[in-house]
Amino acid sequence: MGAPMSITKQASSADRMRTVRLSEVYASVQGESTHVGKPCVFVRLTGCNLRCSWCDSEFTFTGGEHVDLEEVAQRAHAFGVPMVEVTGGEPLVQKSAIPLMERLIELGHQVLLETSGSRSIADVPEQVHIIMDLKCPDSGEDAANLWSNLALLKAKDEVKFVIASRRDYEWARDVVRAHKLNETCECLFSPAWGLVDMQALVGWIMEDRLDVRFQLQIHKVVWSADTQGV
Repeated sequence: MGAPMSITKQASSADRMRTVRLSEVYASVQGESTHVGKPCVFVRLTGCNLRCSWCDSEFTFTGGEHVDLEEVAQRAHAFGVPMVEVTGGEPLVQKSAIPLMERLIELGHQVLLETSGSRSIADVPEQVHIIMDLKCPDSGEDAANLWSNLALLKAKDEVKFVIASRRDYEWARDVVRAHKLNETCECLFSPAWGLVDMQALVGWIMEDRLDVRFQLQIHKVVWSADTQGV
């Protein structure tokens, strides 16, 4: 005779909180953010609620493997690298991303979270360094930005804008100014690879005397735009 339905559902929910749907775990140097160039372990989770026009990790939309949370944490820990980034896809579509980050903190790691900002960051552990990728219009997903997240950002966090056009730049500039984001945390302006002239983007920033950080995805310079696991 089977277990009562309520118990079965609770068990299933508990199982999901003990596992993550994982695409890959690897060690490299941080390619973006204020930590650029530092050794880092990347825990890339599977699944994303967005479909950005310029996405460079479409392979995370499907597939992956369901792995015990502790095993994932230990895989990352085994590299012996202090910094670990939880990324995706969109890691916060998985509820188990929160206990995974908590476990990595317990293991002594500095934990970064790269998130689109379309999911609430309210439950992200205090110690985690959040890199929030606000979506500009050319991404096709700017309507998904959860603006209430901005009030939850702290000085240790940062906001990234991927710029694909002059329109994107002006939108990002106006968001920074309207919300005084550069008074809250670091703001990063990153050219969408192959879609906007990088010198032009630098020129726009300088013309407006905008207090933001221009950044490149250095992993695409060191390897190539299509190389996975670096």
